[in-house]
Amino acid sequence: MGSPGRVAGRRGRPTYLDRLDKAVRGHFAQAVDLPEFLARAGTLTRDQRRLLLRQALVLMEHNYVHLGLKRAMHAVDPVQRLRLLLQAEDLADDTSLCDEAQFHRQLIDVFMSVRDLHTNYLLPAPYSAVQAFLPFLVEAFVEDGRRHYLVSHLVPGFHHSTFRKGVEVLSWNGIPIERAVLNNGSRYAGSNSEAHRARGAATLTSRVLRLAAPPDEAWVIVGYRTQAGKVAEIRLDWMVNSPMPPTGGAATRVTQDLENNAAMGIDIDQHLRQQMRKDLFAPRVVEATAAACERMQRADAFGALESKLPDVFEARAVDTPSGTFGYLRIRTFAADTSVFLDEFMRLLASVPERGLIIDVRGNGGGVIMNGELILQLLTPRRIEPEPLQFVNTALNLKICSANVADSPLVDLSPWVDSMRQSLRTGAVYSAAFPITDPKACNAIGQRYFGPVVLIVDALCYSTTDIFAAGFQDHEIGPLLGTDRNTGAGGANVWTQQLLARLLPGAGSVYEPLPNDAGMRVSMRRSLRIGPKSGTPVEELGVEPKYNHDLTRRDLLENNIDLLNEAGRLLSAAPQRAFAPMLHWSDEQTLRVSVQAQGVTRIDLYLDERPIDSIDLKDGGAEARLARPAPGSVLELRGFDGSELVARFIEVVTPLSPAAA
Repeated sequence: MGSPGRVAGRRGRPTYLDRLDKAVRGHFAQAVDLPEFLARAGTLTRDQRRLLLRQALVLMEHNYVHLGLKRAMHAVDPVQRLRLLLQAEDLADDTSLCDEAQFHRQLIDVFMSVRDLHTNYLLPAPYSAVQAFLPFLVEAFVEDGRRHYLVSHLVPGFHHSTFRKGVEVLSWNGIPIERAVLNNGSRYAGSNSEAHRARGAATLTSRVLRLAAPPDEAWVIVGYRTQAGKVAEIRLDWMVNSPMPPTGGAATRVTQDLENNAAMGIDIDQHLRQQMRKDLFAPRVVEATAAACERMQRADAFGALESKLPDVFEARAVDTPSGTFGYLRIRTFAADTSVFLDEFMRLLASVPERGLIIDVRGNGGGVIMNGELILQLLTPRRIEPEPLQFVNTALNLKICSANVADSPLVDLSPWVDSMRQSLRTGAVYSAAFPITDPKACNAIGQRYFGPVVLIVDALCYSTTDIFAAGFQDHEIGPLLGTDRNTGAGGANVWTQQLLARLLPGAGSVYEPLPNDAGMRVSMRRSLRIGPKSGTPVEELGVEPKYNHDLTRRDLLENNIDLLNEAGRLLSAAPQRAFAPMLHWSDEQTLRVSVQAQGVTRIDLYLDERPIDSIDLKDGGAEARLARPAPGSVLELRGFDGSELVARFIEVVTPLSPAAA
């Protein structure tokens, strides 16, 4: 048994840190072990503790949209617990106060009790900027009906004679690994059993100290089976460092402004952990992101499937026994909306037409509009964004009334009337309205006409839950899950800092928090549409119709069995193609030609009024239109019999005719 991190490192540092990729090595030179970090931890005054408890009480009692649901489902009362903690602080003398670490744990535990990853206590400095990590990742796979845990990644530069990628983990500090994963999952707020287990494995080797208490142990002893079949152990120290600063692609990170955005839906723990994992295990992505940013500033050309946002999108073609299909990984929805939408459309235009696999596993969410605006690109159906509700309280009504159409931050006027009515009716929730513009959700129209399958897991959360729900509710294609449920985060999350900006002034109930501390709360709950109309996403999530248990080959060979299963689903779907072209025959005539597969008729609309209907012959059709007025919207709807199967929209401008 040994620790490769302690044999020859400078200043006692793990030697693998000195062998990291040059893109990240300098940044991790400041990493320290857990005891050294904790020795530097600051202290809060009694008044600062009271302030944190008072602000938590305001958020939980007057803003938290899921309070009634959580009380009923989990038999918890976070409001009463906060009152008791505040009373204990008021009554205790200096000798009977709990230490600061215990105070943080108590407050974390109150927030975690509601099992809502949107609702968090964000620890103050020095915890606020760092994560604790071990030099490997553990992932689960299923074999012979049993769940096993594998070392799926090692930090580049980590070397050991037997602890290598692919070894099976058997125990964790002497605890059988399955029990250790479940124990660790109890630290976090997974809404369902699938999310609980997934969160336990995902956080086994990395902890965001902004949101979770530091590990109790300074090191771990990992029991594993070597590739030769022998049982061995290794001791590895917890190290602490911050993620890499933005490399220029700041739009893809949760910056302070983005975190305060009123349209956010994000599991910040998963998002921050993914950043650190990228730095440690995929330094090439760090380099690629910086290089892509520089190339965009120079207006360089990018390859058809070469992502301009490597930390957001990955696009490629994948070969399966069922054929060659497009593959598009969306790692986060936390990006500027216009940049996100443009890049998604650009990559979508270049993936194979036979079928598309969209993979959102591990995506903790981001800007809600990003998840809803791209749905229209994949289906001929009109998109209905999910509506959201406030819980009716006097404070929420005051916030909404103070932020109407002229607010520089957010227009909350649609919710005001129903909240005022609730003072008379006693309604629990306000009326429900979308935060994504329904017109914008249908302004671009379909751009990919082949079949699509969506891959999800239990770490999909918030905006990703909303995207998956919209994908299912609009019947875009099958959902393939590596777990039996998504993470079930159904809300728009606001920070305490944003609330203070929405209701400023000397009399505001929101006060600045000390030492970079923070809090977040689920502010508006989301409701599904279509067949499940009115069903909350929170706690229930999205259940995929098809399931695939990850295999050993999936973890070690780039998801080969998972992608083969996705390819099988795509090959069973009807194959369609739809390629419109717009040409000016002369100054007065616009010629519309279409080549299509799996389409029997095309109906043409101009500014939503029907103007023609054409049957396809030999897979083609053509129509000629009199000169449309500038800004007219031309829409082509393709039908297979009576079923709408394709929908194309183009704004026609005679001065600069658009080609499809």
